[in-house]
This record gives sequence, C-alpha cells and structure tokens, in this order.
Amino acid sequence: MNKNNPYANSGVDTKAGDLAVELMRKAVSRTHGAEVLGGVGGFAGLYDASELLRYKRPLLASATDGVGTKVAIAQAMDKHDTIGQDLVAMIVDDIVVVGAKPLAMTDYIACGKVVPECIASIVAGIANACAATGTALVGGETAEHPGLLGEHEYDVAGAAFGVVEADQLLGPDRVRDGDAVIALAASGLHSNGFSLVRKIMADRALQYTAHAAELGTSYGEVLLTPTALYAGELLRVFAALPEAVHALSHVTGGGIAANLARVLPRGSWCEVDRASWRPLPVFEHLAELGGYELPQLEGAWNMGIGMTAVVAADKTAQVLELLECQQLTAWQVGNVSFGARDLAGFNTEAKGVKGGAVRFVGEYSAA
Repeated sequence: MNKNNPYANSGVDTKAGDLAVELMRKAVSRTHGAEVLGGVGGFAGLYDASELLRYKRPLLASATDGVGTKVAIAQAMDKHDTIGQDLVAMIVDDIVVVGAKPLAMTDYIACGKVVPECIASIVAGIANACAATGTALVGGETAEHPGLLGEHEYDVAGAAFGVVEADQLLGPDRVRDGDAVIALAASGLHSNGFSLVRKIMADRALQYTAHAAELGTSYGEVLLTPTALYAGELLRVFAALPEAVHALSHVTGGGIAANLARVLPRGSWCEVDRASWRPLPVFEHLAELGGYELPQLEGAWNMGIGMTAVVAADKTAQVLELLECQQLTAWQVGNVSFGARDLAGFNTEAKGVKGGAVRFVGEYSAA
C-alpha cells in the first residue's frame, strides 16, 4: 500500500491514464485540420466554427451512441482495435441521415482498470474511422471505475455534431410517390442485436474463439467485423447529385422496416422485397444455431443492409452507379407509394415516431 497515494490505493491509476493519452496522441492528431485548436489534452476541444459563415441557415446536427454489448465480445477475444470504428459509425452515420456533414466528435471510455495499450487501441480505431469520415476527434475521456467494472471490462460511448444547410435537410417531407428505396450493404451485424447473439452462443455453449467452419474463421472474428462507414460515400452522392436523395435510414436497433418507417411520411408505404438480396452467411448461421427462421430476426438484426436511401425515381440508376464507383454495394429493394391500401401487418411506428408503413414481402434469395 502506498500511503502517499491514497487514490492509487483505491484502484485508480492516474499514471496509466497519462500513458494512455500519450499512446493515443498521434492517432488523434491525424484527425485534426486547421479548424481544430488546442491539440490533445485540453479540458475542452476547440473547433473553429468559421466554416458555418458560408451557410445561409446552418443547422447543427448532433448524435450520441455507444456500441452496446458488442464490447463483451471484444473483451472475450482480447481484440480492441475494431470497436472504435463501430462507435464512430453508430454516431456519424446517424448524423449523415439528415444530410449533414460530420464535423467533430468526442468519446468516453469507462473501464475497471486503465490498460494503456488497450485504451490506445480503442482510440486508434475511433481516430482512424473519424479520419475516414472527415470528422475531427476533438476530445475524450477515460475513466477508471474500480469496483463497478472488472479489471478487463470497459464500455465506450461518444457524441458528435455536424452541419447541414436548412434547405438541404433530408427527411419525410421530401419523399414523393414512386421514390425508389435503395439498400446499402452492411459489413456484418454492425452494432445491434448482440444480446441475442450472445444468448444464442451461450445456449449452444460456444466460445467466441471457437472455429466456425461455415464462416471460415472464429465466431469472435466474424462478430467483431466493424460497422460499415457510409458518411463519406453519401456526402459525395449529395455533392454530385443534388436533390437526388430524399431521405436516409440508418439500420440500427429495430431492424430495416422499423427504421425505414421513421423516415417516410404518414400516408406512404413501402414493401421491402426479400428476394432482392441474400442475408450474409453470419445471419443464416446464427439463425440456424438458435433454431430461428430468418424473418423472425428482422426486428433484431440488419440482415445485410446497413442503410437505406429513398431517392428520386429518375435518379435511381445514377445514385446506384455512383455508389458502385465508390465500392459500396447497393441495390433497389422497393418503392414508396401513397396509394390507399390496407396496412395490416406493416411497421408504422418506431422509437416514438409515427411515420410511413413498411413491411417485408417474399422470400430471401438463395443465391
């Protein structure tokens, strides 16, 4: 016991925290342009907002999120370099949904014990994803919570803000009859539905390190595939094809139908055609392990679609071509209609938003 440092005796190692900051400094600094002042280590991150002066009516868009129980798999695998991208994707891709350009982000990591290399690995992943989306990582916090979290446990969260011109704001009011609904391919499970994944694994007494022959690697490696980043590609679509995109839906908790319904106007509806794609192998395999049919899981998992875009019917081919040129797989899954019809069996409300009506139709492709 160190009588001269009672704080350390309580389980908080400030020197380890300082080392973690030093290890992450280079990665964080790479996300800083001339608009970031003060560097790493200040009490508050500073961002030069002069860029907003070029907007006629700038709207600030903000979002906050975490990674959920996916962190438990990272901890079980002792692999921490992908969770950071998950965090950025969950937040920044929410911001781009309204048409906003992401500007800056902060992160928060709570842990039972600061292991500098682990913290630096997480933050490096955050910084790399921020750089890929043009987002400055302007601040963060690492907090030790001994007694509340185990020595090898942590949780991550963050917040970000962006800007959009008021008359370019995306949303339900832009959606028109006949608009096409385009799907953007997911990289995997992304960062939702992991409580169900963990239950399936536990029920089958499967370890994350176990090899899954059907998937060609360990369960943990597949499950830790980082969430796809869409912001950069979508911003380029906005710039090249103004007015083509009317609304976007980030497929997070609740699945495809519930999240798409949130960005459609009341009185509209869309049928998502399962036959237009085949869910990724990880979904098929986990469904089989759990004894489920794939349609039973559509409210928990993204089924291979990470984002949907509602686009003008006469711009659909151009949007698809531009996304493909950016190596982002995309395809049409349906159309929006305002025609009168019976909406029994449709999703019409999610997260307190009463929007349009969405349901799945058909059977998934076998090819």
